[in-house]
Formats: sequence, C-alpha cells, structure tokens
Amino acid sequence: LAEKIIKNFSEPHRLVLCLSVMPTVQVVVGAQWGDEGKGKLVDMLSGDCDVVCRCQGGNNAGLLIVLATPSLWTVAPSFFTLCLAVLFEVDELTAMGIKDIENRMRISERSHIVFDFYQEVDEQTRGHRLLGTTKRGIGPAYASKVSRRGLRLVDLIGDWDLFCEKFKSLVEFYKHHPLSVFVSPIFIILASSTFLQLFFLPMVRDTVYLINKLAHGYNHKILIECAQSTMLDIDFGTFPYVTSSNCSVGGVCTGLGLAPSRVGDVYGVVKAYTTRVGSGAFPTELFGELAERLQSLGREFGVTTGRKRRVGWLDAVVVRYAHTINNFTALALTKLDILDNFDEIKIGKAYIDPETGATYPTLPSSPDTLEKVQVVYETFPGWKTDITKIREYKDLPSKVKMYIEAVERLCGVNVRWIGVGEGRSNIIIKSS
Repeated sequence: LAEKIIKNFSEPHRLVLCLSVMPTVQVVVGAQWGDEGKGKLVDMLSGDCDVVCRCQGGNNAGLLIVLATPSLWTVAPSFFTLCLAVLFEVDELTAMGIKDIENRMRISERSHIVFDFYQEVDEQTRGHRLLGTTKRGIGPAYASKVSRRGLRLVDLIGDWDLFCEKFKSLVEFYKHHPLSVFVSPIFIILASSTFLQLFFLPMVRDTVYLINKLAHGYNHKILIECAQSTMLDIDFGTFPYVTSSNCSVGGVCTGLGLAPSRVGDVYGVVKAYTTRVGSGAFPTELFGELAERLQSLGREFGVTTGRKRRVGWLDAVVVRYAHTINNFTALALTKLDILDNFDEIKIGKAYIDPETGATYPTLPSSPDTLEKVQVVYETFPGWKTDITKIREYKDLPSKVKMYIEAVERLCGVNVRWIGVGEGRSNIIIKSS
C-alpha cells in the first residue's frame, strides 16, 4: 500500500497526510438479538490493540471471555450508564490479578449515573406485554437523559453543592412518580455519591478528546464493542422489544464521539443458530424437545440475568438486515460445534406473507407483521462429527463447509472466524 501511495504522490507531505487518516478503528457488532459470543472475538482482537471501548449500554449487557488481556486501556463511552455495580466489577478485576486499573480505565465525564430508584422504576414497569428488559434501571436512566433530568459524572466530580441541588430536584420528580417509587433517604444516597466521587475521579476524562486524539495517530489501534446487538437497537431493532441505546455501528459515533470516517472494519458476530431473551417476534423459533436440546447443548442462559434464552434456527433475513445497517467487513460464526449431533440443520432464508404469498424484500418494520411471517427454510444434512479439535478450515468435514458456505451465500458476507468451542483456542480462521 505504501509503495502504491509513493508512486501516486511525489510530495512527502501528501504521503504523510494519506497515512494519518487511514482508519485504525475496528468495531465488533452483534448481528442478531444478542448473546452471539462477541466477547470471544473481542478477546482475540484486543491482543493487537492499544485501546478497547464500549460505546453504549450499561451493566445490562454481560460479556463473558476466557481471559482478560492485561496490557490494554479500556474506555467507557459518553452515553454509557454506570452505577455502584462498577465498583464490584473493578473489585473482581483486581481479584483476578488485573493491575493498575485506575491508570488504564478511562470513563467519560459525560456518562450518566444509574440510581437505585431507576432500577425500581424498571422493576415496577410491568404489564401483559413485557419488553423483556434486564431490570437494571437502564431504560429509566436513558429516559432521564432524554428528558434532560439525568445527572452525569461531570456533575458528580464538579461543584458538590450544585450536584446536590440537581440531585434533590431529580429525587423530588421521582417521589411524585405515578409508580410510587421508593427513594432512599437523600442523605444516604448523597453519602454513597461522595464515595463514588472519590472512587471515579482518577478514571474520569474527556474521552471524546482522548479517543479522537488516539484515533488520529496511525500507530494507535482501537477496538470498539457495541453492547447488545443490532436487532435490539432502539431505532433499527424489533421495536418496542429493544434496549434503550443504539447498539448498531451508529452507536460508535453517538456514544464515543468518533466521526464515521474514523471507523474502519466492522465485524458482525453471528451465532450458528439464533437465540433471544424476553418477548418479541422470533420467526425461526423452535419449541418442544428440539428447543430444549439446543438450549441444553448451548447452555443458553443469560450472563447478566440467568434467564433461559429462546432458541431457533439461524435466520439469514435478520443477518442480511443487520449487514444492511452495519456494512460488515466479515462475520464471526460462533458456537458451530453445538450443532455437531443434529440429523439436519436449517437456515431461514426468506419471509413470505401468509395471506398473499409475496416474499418480503427485507425485515418488516411492524412487530405484528413479523410475528405472522411464514419462514422459507433451506435444509442441510448434519455432520454428526465432533469438530471441537479442528483448527484448520481445510480439515472440516464437507457437510460443515457446506453449511458455512450457505451462511455466506444467504447472508451476503464472508465468514472469517468460526467458533468450535468455548475456549480461547477453539477458533478457526478462514482465509478470504
């Protein structure tokens, strides 16, 4: 690449300009309804990065990896919500032997704070059409942000009297909330806030300035993980059964303050079958004995909530839609080994209107329409072979390759990584 640039640009300053704007930001995005195994890809890619970021969400999104990489910086985003749970997470990291966290973790001063009464609002917001939230107070925290009542870390570490004044105003609002929310005595919350102020102060920074400064330098490699997944995006997901943030690639810009031109490769993570937690349409959902078998083999229980996940066949319509929004560079196909012992495996490749017989060109926006679609499947023979020990693509059984190539064909994106077990080394890298 450098040789081509030198041939095209004779003036040295032009060469430097071209190199300096080359994107060094990689993004990992879930392509389904979450729980695809993004942590494994993040863990693998982070070994070659200087900075790892979350661009949105809060402690409603669990991340499970085998090992932490001990030499990285971590940057929490501008619209990430945090609370006392962060203290316990930091304690856990320290107990695991991760050192010097204060000097390696950077949290945006624009981050919004989750208070206990937000979680109570979440708990009390129930009805016959549950949205399937994690009840961690994330929705009410985002609602406070949008209504401009929310308090941010910049308030907490700033003028204490002004913070107390803003906080009391927020408490008064929730004391008169229609749900009769219980709010702890103000002096108790302010006492814990004083502790939080001291705890977070060393880690709080203007991360918009920091991340752009790092991204501008050619030698700084940045990895960003979008929490949750595309189909849970507040704008592009299966509304209203979604989360409260933008968890597609656009969240990188709105959450971290990076310009779109800074973003380089975007990797989509796809589970070899589909899972979903909570309510909402799930066209390829399985039931009965087959569903229970898939849940058991895949150990499909939420990292954060412990809830049993709904399961179904891989839905290529969903992945194509996610690709439309995120423009994936490549896919990581995870948990393929879970399908080792099935006689046949299916992929949903199209939706049909059951009344007219017409094929939908893309994912319907209406949740009611999505509930009623008829799925067209392509069926593949199972390979009935243990693939967990295989590390080279050429060594995979032909029936496995047939399935992977069908995923590429039906989803419109090449597969680069294939997960064949839960360990860090249980991965196959497929050349393009």
